[in-house]
Amino acid sequence: MLLPSYYLPRPALHLDQATIAAYEDLWTQITTSGPAVLPRPCWPFLCYLTDHKSVVLHGSGLPDLPEVAPRQAIDVLDFANQHAIYAASDGIWPIFFAILDRERYPMSMTNTCLQVVAPNGVHSEPFYFFSISDTALAQQPWREGTVYILPSSAFTPQPPIPYENSAIHVLQWASIKPVKPLAQITVTSADFPFLNQIRGHNDLVQQQRIQANPNGFPWVDE
Repeated sequence: MLLPSYYLPRPALHLDQATIAAYEDLWTQITTSGPAVLPRPCWPFLCYLTDHKSVVLHGSGLPDLPEVAPRQAIDVLDFANQHAIYAASDGIWPIFFAILDRERYPMSMTNTCLQVVAPNGVHSEPFYFFSISDTALAQQPWREGTVYILPSSAFTPQPPIPYENSAIHVLQWASIKPVKPLAQITVTSADFPFLNQIRGHNDLVQQQRIQANPNGFPWVDE
């Protein structure tokens, strides 16, 4: 199944034996001794963690949280509209939430990270879509943020969505209870590989499109 061109594929990860060994050392350090000096940008390391460890990631503008608490989400889909902690089994998507300064720059967001699962069970690489209010995008609303590394055992994954003869797996997980982080990592806009591919949308037009077709994600013309 081919996805429309507006979905962005994950950049390639280059995992030779030396890189894997370095990532394993970093993982041990941040989970036992605290903060470590990470390679920048840090998204490849975060993707390594979500691909190879039993963790999910939560992006926030708040540093040093002793536990991450549920909050009420607002979404057109039931799973994404809970009073819950939302996290991702992907290393890039949470950086988007961590670096957006939504307190200083009010905005709406349309975003996802997904994989296509073929009938034979083969998963595609992750694909992404990012859009925020055009008025906020014009202000370059970036901040320093935090990605919290959380145990996936505390979360429930979003159910797959049937599509044609395949399935869409949105890499989103939810927990209705507070969760204590295993570790945290400070991130900036320089860590986000799709900074220049974030789209801007008109809030009024976007809302009209959502009301007309709630299942029409991501509500773009192309």
